[in-house]
Amino acid sequence: MNTPIVDFVKKYADSNSLRLHMPGHKGNEVLGCEKYDITEIDGADVLYNANGIIAESQKNATKLFGTRATFYSTEGSSLCIRAMLYLVKCYALQNGEKPLVFAGRNAHKTFVTAAALLDIDVEWLLPKSAQTVISCVITPNFLDQYLRDAKQKPTAIYITSPDYLGNITDIRALSEVCHKYDVLLIVDNAHGAYLKFLPKDIHPISLGADICCDSAHKTLPALTGGAYLHIGKSAPSFFADNAQSALGIFASTSPSYLILQSLDAVNKYISDGYGKKMLEFIKNVEQLKSRLSKTGYCLCGDEPLKITIATKSYGYTGCDIAEMLLAKNIVCEFCDFDYIVFMLSIENGNKLCELEAVLSEIVKNDAIEQVPPTPALKGKNMPLNEVLYAAKAKKPIKNCVGKISAHFDAICPPAIPIILPGEKIDASTVECLEYYGIQEWTVIE
Repeated sequence: MNTPIVDFVKKYADSNSLRLHMPGHKGNEVLGCEKYDITEIDGADVLYNANGIIAESQKNATKLFGTRATFYSTEGSSLCIRAMLYLVKCYALQNGEKPLVFAGRNAHKTFVTAAALLDIDVEWLLPKSAQTVISCVITPNFLDQYLRDAKQKPTAIYITSPDYLGNITDIRALSEVCHKYDVLLIVDNAHGAYLKFLPKDIHPISLGADICCDSAHKTLPALTGGAYLHIGKSAPSFFADNAQSALGIFASTSPSYLILQSLDAVNKYISDGYGKKMLEFIKNVEQLKSRLSKTGYCLCGDEPLKITIATKSYGYTGCDIAEMLLAKNIVCEFCDFDYIVFMLSIENGNKLCELEAVLSEIVKNDAIEQVPPTPALKGKNMPLNEVLYAAKAKKPIKNCVGKISAHFDAICPPAIPIILPGEKIDASTVECLEYYGIQEWTVIE
């Protein structure tokens, strides 16, 4: 597969041209990558108004992912989420509807802030089976019942899959439920770009999602910030026709050409035997998971390229295990009191034996019985858009009972709000915040 962006930039870098344009380093090396860091000069095309080499590269990605259209983001899935919600709102208004989205409670904070900025009403989905705000698996039966009983039909359902703990939702069945009720399905697939290339393709677009985002940098070898906005083949043509404009509304006008080159190069990487390499690597991961389970570790989630351990049953917090690993120069993706998460890619090669060696040396202790507070929806007391612009104050959490939460920040990872903006804080909320070591919170004055 060709790499038009990479080829153009390399040719320009090798030309030793006098650079009387941005960036200010003029191609002179400090880090070593500067000569490949360019701006939208003649021939370099314009991201979000692409009709040259970027458009050609995006067509390559479209073919690889089997979508109606795929567009690049150099600002991660966060940019794509904003664009997706903007498109959904425009689509609803175009059809004479008030935009309403039903969203899984474990949505990334970017969804929350985007909904607030766009003034989109959100109704949160939280099954009774949910044990943590990080994971919120929406089943087809739950969604069918919820839509059947809904007073107002939403424009779209918003699902996060895979979630941060590695749980994969049944997107095919959810898409069938959504389309039964003439509702769009949006998927935050930031952690699952590689799902398209498994022996069994389980990418959301392949399973019927109308629109989704992938973070190429999370599991594919793209530079941080590289992401895709995918439009499904059965999605309204409005989405594909307006996706570039939607991205451009929220994006920087100075996109990183280093990231664009990495997205372009990933197309070739994928087309060059990636699926076969993935198959072999996943077999090794499955065997490792099996051995860890036999050692006594409690693994959760079903995502192939993620290992998630519920550490308390082994007698440690996730943070305890993370510290032991860090002492051996092994760095995890995420840890808290309950879990430790390792995000893998085939670029880890045969290095996973190092992880197994350290985990195997850790002596199992008596289980820690403390359980995290059960998540709950407190009810929407104030619309997100009003909360965003309201006067706010930061207070000790003990003084926040009865107040309306105005806190939009969420620690990343996992960047999932513990309590949603607009909800009223009660004693159970304070208990939850204290569990995660939080002492202050932002509330409506």
